[in-house]
Amino acid sequence: MGTPTPQSVETVRTPDGRLKYPGLLTTAKKHKASFVQFAVMTGILMTSLRSLGHKYRIHELTEDAASLKKEQGSLAARMNHIKESLRAEAAAEPTGAFAARLRLLLGYE
Repeated sequence: MGTPTPQSVETVRTPDGRLKYPGLLTTAKKHKASFVQFAVMTGILMTSLRSLGHKYRIHELTEDAASLKKEQGSLAARMNHIKESLRAEAAAEPTGAFAARLRLLLGYE
């Protein structure tokens, strides 16, 4: 009358009467398209997660770069202020030896 419905998992009875289920490779061969689709979707998911991690890493690095530029500007201003203070102090010295040595150290002509 009707065709028998196939079981989704084929089992085999062992000599001691227990059921033995097919292994992963046997199931993969039987449902090759499903396993390929699963593998592709898993790959896409892993790539998406990695891309998301890179996105946040780039955002953090951009913030770090902005912070470093601000710090560089602050350090340059501080260094210029120290140089100006040294030049003013050297100009106040009557012998001029300190000013000459300072010009050599700082590379001023």
